[in-house]
Amino acid sequence: MVAIEVPEVNYTDYSNRQLAAVPLAFLVLALAIIGGWFVATGAPANMGLEFTGGVELRVAADGGNVEQQVQTAFDREPDAVRTIPGDDVVVVTFQAAEDDPEGLASDLQDQAEAAGLTTTAVDQVSPSFASDTARTALFGVALAFLGMSVLVFALFRTFVPSLAVVASAFSDLVIPVAAMNLLGIQMTLGTIAALLMIIGYSVDSDILLNDSVLRRTGEFYESVSRAMRTGVTMTLTSIAAMVVMAVVASVFGVGLLRDIGIILSVGLCADLMNTYLLNVSLLRWYKFEGVAR
Repeated sequence: MVAIEVPEVNYTDYSNRQLAAVPLAFLVLALAIIGGWFVATGAPANMGLEFTGGVELRVAADGGNVEQQVQTAFDREPDAVRTIPGDDVVVVTFQAAEDDPEGLASDLQDQAEAAGLTTTAVDQVSPSFASDTARTALFGVALAFLGMSVLVFALFRTFVPSLAVVASAFSDLVIPVAAMNLLGIQMTLGTIAALLMIIGYSVDSDILLNDSVLRRTGEFYESVSRAMRTGVTMTLTSIAAMVVMAVVASVFGVGLLRDIGIILSVGLCADLMNTYLLNVSLLRWYKFEGVAR
């Protein structure tokens, strides 16, 4: 069995500002990316069909380059064209627009057949239903984050340690969303589920650290080291599992599992940074300076 050795970190070599600088810089950069995306597109992320509405066609051809045929088959440019590995099927996505006719799905299917393509499946989501889905998903994430925050404050009943957990979880959530924008991963119900999982992972490692420092016996740095041995091992194991899942899903063309694996890998890497840099700096300030005030 392979043992994961967690190296000892000499936190006394760094000030609280130095520890917090790196995670805060990543947080500011992620917020800037999301803000820029919102200004450019009107949404904080690449929204999928479930949240925008539109039509998705699965088309195939008996011969020739299917993707090339798709580019010239329709009178409007597709928003996304995705090939399913191991199959001669192409998924063509058209997001909803204000001037779309009521029979958009039928029109697009007729255009595909006129170009010599065979339509194997047609999915259509109305803009009103997509808007309701987006609001419900946003409400679910906000409710989960609020519930987590209330539970953390109820557990520790002190402001700074509780704030450290909430701040780390917020950063763990924002950084993967920014990465999704840069990598072209769409926000769908599946990726929303991945973001909710990140909240759970983040709170688990942060509470482990806070509990070790605040409630168990031992000197501060000894408590941090004890929490790191368990927390870092768990997180690295989870990252390895997510990376393997993303690679295997990419090979077999399972796009949703690939996206979830990438999002969770990025979120867990952010969690390592936020927990053992940002959270430790806030806890150390609280233990050595905040309590004395």
